[in-house]
Amino acid sequence: MENNIDDNLMKRCANIVRGLSMDAVQEANSGHPGLPMGMADAAVALWSNVMSFDPLDPNWYNRDRFVLSAGHGSMLLYALLHLSGYDIDINSIKNFRQLKSITPGHPEFGHTPGVDTTTGPLGQGLANAVGMAMAERWLAARFNKPEYNLFDHYTYVIAGDGCLMEGISHEACSFAGHNRLGRLIVLWDNNSITIDGSTDISTSDDVLNRFRSYGWHTAEADGHSTKSVIASIRDSQKNDGKPSLISCKTVIGYGSPNRSGKSKAHGEPLGVEEVRLTKNSLGLPDSEKFYIDLESIVPLQEAASRGSESNKKWKIMLSEYEQDYPEDASELRRSLDNDFSISFDDVSSGFLEIESIATRAASGKVLEAIVPSMPNMIGGSADLTGSNNTFVEGQEVFDPDNFGGSYVNYGVREHAMGSIMNGLSLHGGIIPYGGTFLVFSDY
Repeated sequence: MENNIDDNLMKRCANIVRGLSMDAVQEANSGHPGLPMGMADAAVALWSNVMSFDPLDPNWYNRDRFVLSAGHGSMLLYALLHLSGYDIDINSIKNFRQLKSITPGHPEFGHTPGVDTTTGPLGQGLANAVGMAMAERWLAARFNKPEYNLFDHYTYVIAGDGCLMEGISHEACSFAGHNRLGRLIVLWDNNSITIDGSTDISTSDDVLNRFRSYGWHTAEADGHSTKSVIASIRDSQKNDGKPSLISCKTVIGYGSPNRSGKSKAHGEPLGVEEVRLTKNSLGLPDSEKFYIDLESIVPLQEAASRGSESNKKWKIMLSEYEQDYPEDASELRRSLDNDFSISFDDVSSGFLEIESIATRAASGKVLEAIVPSMPNMIGGSADLTGSNNTFVEGQEVFDPDNFGGSYVNYGVREHAMGSIMNGLSLHGGIIPYGGTFLVFSDY
């Protein structure tokens, strides 16, 4: 399919995304136009040529997950969802950042169809994505069969310079590399701009070498070239034993005659006159707000149709799986529905003769009571297993040699542990738990 890419059509599609983003931010008189304008080409390349998703069934379990870790650029995601056919109409785009709208300033899970996690605090989404990639590997290890590849999806992330500066990104990405989560692919919006100015005023990291040291595959792409981005993603998919970071070199506020490449493009409306000039430079009609050329968005709509067909085939495969492996299918269904119940009596009986017990010891006893009865419960500790009593006898360790293990050695990475657990839960099919000391909340 990539060999037949119409570069002109892809650019026009990306420009529609830019136009919607500019207009929505301008209409709200608030927001961040820079990232949507800078990453539109890369995002359209990903969504229209690589990702598998179904707007008619946003919660399809084997869909690819998408995390906009740089959540301030939310109009990029809303534009993609709207143009791809999710239940987000044009009025929702026009009501960006307005009270009671489904298009808030930062994406919110459970509020907007197609949003896989809430993002805003930089780096948090990236760590959530590590949890999602873990969940895919665990479900695949537990339920896939040679003739039934039920779980084989990817988790894609768009992260900015700020996401990679945050400490949580170091913790989470080190963990992902160590565990060889090869179904995780991060597109880094490498525009070298922050609010205060050029990134070189505050950081001099060699980011690609940093990620290589974690055990990641790395690649570089022209973020404004569809073919370059897609080629880098396909190359990354071949490195199934390593997560991937793709440096997409971009220009923040791409297309804006007076603000592109400048921090001024980051977090405020371009202004009526600059929007007009930018539309002229991008070949968009400057007199029409929220302009959509139906021919230009065909790549996204065709991708949505392909995803719907893939979903139908997946459901047929699941039905056949249920016939061939009824016990596994029953456990899978209960896992996906979180349909495991524990009697309070089963837990409380172990405490009847105890007058006093340390809270961490009590926690350990509760885990001993419930973990054996909840096969989709996965947990661990931030290097405090013996102190927090998080390990239950019989648990196997989750690692690259055993993705079906249910005990996670997070290492000394409390912040990442919390966010990874959120990602495990958001993915679905897994109930996570973790242990550390309450006093650490004083961070």
